[in-house]
Amino acid sequence: MADHGAPQYVTADGNDYAEHVGTYNFFTKFTLVGTLSLVGVMISLAIGGAHGHWGLASLGTIASLVACAIGLASDDGKPKILFGLVGVLLFVLIVTS
Repeated sequence: MADHGAPQYVTADGNDYAEHVGTYNFFTKFTLVGTLSLVGVMISLAIGGAHGHWGLASLGTIASLVACAIGLASDDGKPKILFGLVGVLLFVLIVTS
């Protein structure tokens, strides 16, 4: 039968808790930045497809991808630029409709 003692995760061989935490933090940052970037691209495509403003749609798509790269490269993991970009794109979508 198995030993049912208290788990000793920190002292176990082969476990790198700091690497685990780093991977988790990168995954959550990537998920947030990726989702906001896709929202920006979808709003840009809505501007271009629904209203025919393909110049604005191209600029919005490029800006969203650049902001995604900046958000992934940031140390704090908070994509402040993407929040602003999504707000601006929503404003443009409302104004052009």
